[in-house]
Amino acid sequence: MARVRYGARTGAEIAAARTASSRLPDIWSTGVVALWESDPDAVAAVLPPPLKPTGRPLVRVNISKVDLAGYPLGAGSFAVAAAHDGVEGWYPLVMPMTHERALVGGREVFGEPKKLGEVTVEREGLVVRAALARHGIEFVEVRGAVSGPLPVPEPVPKTDFYFKFLPAVDGSGFDADPVLVHCVRNEKVRRLERITGDVVLRESMYDPVADLPVRTLVEITLGEKTTDQRGRVVERVDAQALLPYIHQRYDDPRQILDGPPEGSA
Repeated sequence: MARVRYGARTGAEIAAARTASSRLPDIWSTGVVALWESDPDAVAAVLPPPLKPTGRPLVRVNISKVDLAGYPLGAGSFAVAAAHDGVEGWYPLVMPMTHERALVGGREVFGEPKKLGEVTVEREGLVVRAALARHGIEFVEVRGAVSGPLPVPEPVPKTDFYFKFLPAVDGSGFDADPVLVHCVRNEKVRRLERITGDVVLRESMYDPVADLPVRTLVEITLGEKTTDQRGRVVERVDAQALLPYIHQRYDDPRQILDGPPEGSA
């Protein structure tokens, strides 16, 4: 009988896949990072417990293009500064990806709030433009011009916070208590330039980042970077405390209750 491809993989095949994924070469991306101070009450309002605000109400958007051979990828992240148990990092609200492959692993393994979207990173001479869009709405745009080189920073670990959960089958909450994940990224930079420009946030009912306005622009940079990441579950969190924030993960929270009518095949 010919092999049934939906059948079980052998132990050797599973081990080979794990070995291959652990030996990936450095993958370099070109991206724009904008950092600003926003409304402190707005930043605090989007943080599910046990995350807490830091000393500054910072917001960061990262918009990158990755030139993978035969598989170019656009990746974005819109995050607010947060702290947990003495660790300061970032809590992403939305992470647009241009391909499903990049979306699925991050959502299912780490609990990242990834969604399919459009990512633009363009440079013509000194002029730079980067944007994130979904549902035909360009909800973040960073634009400006290169104003000079910056020193290449030393490699540094950065922490992102994610909540990993499964909505309950009966629509009553979660199937089990959600977990808080610390994801540590080791970032290396080989080129960095300063951008003089601005950040535009546009209204979107799907990605309401306009609620986190630019009060004071801290910096905009254009860089070439590579990162690796490791995640770990640090604690289980109170389901009822997280439930009011579950809508952050979905364009329409009602979709988690979608399913076949009772008794249907």
